Amino acid sequence: MAWALLSIAGILEIAFAFSMKASDGFTRLIPGFLTVATGLSSVFLLSLSLRTLPVGTGYAVWTGIGAAGTAVLGMAVLGDSVEPTRVGCIVLILAGVVGLRLVSGN
Repeated sequence: MAWALLSIAGILEIAFAFSMKASDGFTRLIPGFLTVATGLSSVFLLSLSLRTLPVGTGYAVWTGIGAAGTAVLGMAVLGDSVEPTRVGCIVLILAGVVGLRLVSGN
């Protein structure tokens, strides 16, 4: 259950980043509200998952999902750079997330 909560928290972290971008510095009401809601929800679910998971593993996976997911969606939706080196770095982040999951005792 902790891994499922952590995965949802990571997805909400991606939504948080995109909402923040859309809020235009909190000058747009609905995206600004979504930024706050997704950010708080993400941190809340992270905290629930940390009841069971080690803090280092949980936090690293959460930030990894958020960082890699945001970067990939930025490339797909916002036209961010798709340089091979950048894609390789994202693959390394995802490999680290998967590796932490595989070696975790939970």
